[in-house]
Amino acid sequence: MATLEELTDRIRRAAASDADLDKTLKLDLKGEGVIHIEGGAVTNDDKPADLTVTLAKRDLEALGKGALDPVRAMMSGRMKLSDMGLAMKLQPQIQALFEKARG
Repeated sequence: MATLEELTDRIRRAAASDADLDKTLKLDLKGEGVIHIEGGAVTNDDKPADLTVTLAKRDLEALGKGALDPVRAMMSGRMKLSDMGLAMKLQPQIQALFEKARG
């Protein structure tokens, strides 16, 4: 299992290669830290964001690898979104970012 630092670095590299996300995103890893994405800037600062996705670190890894379906994660309560409408709008951008971060 990757550390918070490794996951952050993967997402940082992916965001730097194509900062296409036009809203701020926070991945709240349920007590294991946070990953805050604002354009090409990726930190572990727990700052406010337009969209907060709350999920366990292992589930973030599974989503990134394509081993966990996002809809199934939401329906089972493994993933929570602060704004479903915004999440749906940003879904293609977030998916592209995660695909680049698979590394």
